[in-house]
Amino acid sequence: MDIQALQARLGRLEDIEAIKVLKARYCEICDDNHDPERIISVFSPDAIWEGRGIGRAQGHEEIQQLFRGFQQAISFSQHMVMNPVIEVNGEQASGRWYFFGPFTMRDGNRAVWQAARYHEQYVKNAAGDWKISHLKIAGPRMSADYQQGWAK
Repeated sequence: MDIQALQARLGRLEDIEAIKVLKARYCEICDDNHDPERIISVFSPDAIWEGRGIGRAQGHEEIQQLFRGFQQAISFSQHMVMNPVIEVNGEQASGRWYFFGPFTMRDGNRAVWQAARYHEQYVKNAAGDWKISHLKIAGPRMSADYQQGWAK
């Protein structure tokens, strides 16, 4: 294997790991009271956040407004993402993740389990940092009351 091919493979692996860290930062911010000031740090300026039945926002200002709504609706969340499939193509990438997490909704102090899949697009900016350009929640696959569980 020549040095250029090895450098390309290493660069791809570094990009995949950087995207995993980006997703971890997204989850951390969500679980820190859905901080609308910090959340835009993981999104490109024209990014889209969308979830069927949840909402859609485009651009930093709309994403911040969406997250202010999350602050009003959710008192606790623990985002756990797993099984990433990340494909890098130059300065763009795509990713799919499974999501599972407990939430406490402020309305009635109601505890719920949530499960979904994230389908995401990423872009590498001029500084070489990966940002989310399109986050789409496919689902939810499951939303269940904590006490009753998902089987009922």
